[in-house]
Amino acid sequence: MPTTRRPLLTALAALPFMTGEGQAMTPGNETALIAVDVQNDFIPGGSLAVADGAAVVPVINRLAPRFANVVLTQDWHTADHLSFASQHPGMKPFETVSMPYGPQVLWPDHCVMGTEGAALHRDLSVPHAQLVIRKGYNRAVDSYSAFLEADRSTRTGLDGYLNSRGIRHVFIAGLATDFCVAWTALDARRLGFEATVIEDACRAIDLGGSLARAWAEMEAAGVRRVQSSAIG
Repeated sequence: MPTTRRPLLTALAALPFMTGEGQAMTPGNETALIAVDVQNDFIPGGSLAVADGAAVVPVINRLAPRFANVVLTQDWHTADHLSFASQHPGMKPFETVSMPYGPQVLWPDHCVMGTEGAALHRDLSVPHAQLVIRKGYNRAVDSYSAFLEADRSTRTGLDGYLNSRGIRHVFIAGLATDFCVAWTALDARRLGFEATVIEDACRAIDLGGSLARAWAEMEAAGVRRVQSSAIG
């Protein structure tokens, strides 16, 4: 989940920004579902809970079998990660500090590697997922996107994996719409992939208007916006 929204991407995609109305889309071999951060700490009861976050689980479970290619992501932080407010004396969660890579929102401690909070939600059932991308394990750099860390230069390797599999279109679901999901979608477009966010398979934090900004940036970048009913 990010700090401040980065500037709108300058290249507009050829794909329309869709609402899910019209003919259903059938995922093929060149598509993949990316289920972002469906982890206990982002579900109500977790340390950084997204409101109604558990609602994405049955939607993802229903959609996943329609995709031959599925990738899961996990936030995976050190216990002393510098994005945690606890590492900055006198600072509180959701305040902002300056880091070498730019402004950084300080979060409650969450998704500490190896803990129950970092585990995928117990009801998430995607047994045919081929890859799990863990992000945010560098203590000094936060990581929201499944493709690039917050320094905007360190890659997770996901783009190389998708390219090597011949995958050109990613469908994105999970938590949270306005942070990790949006950054993943924007970076997918930046790296040359078609990108579709499945709106009802996501939930948002909406921190200071972040949800509206995220949708505006995604629209400008050519990210599709659909409902799960549009995926046949």
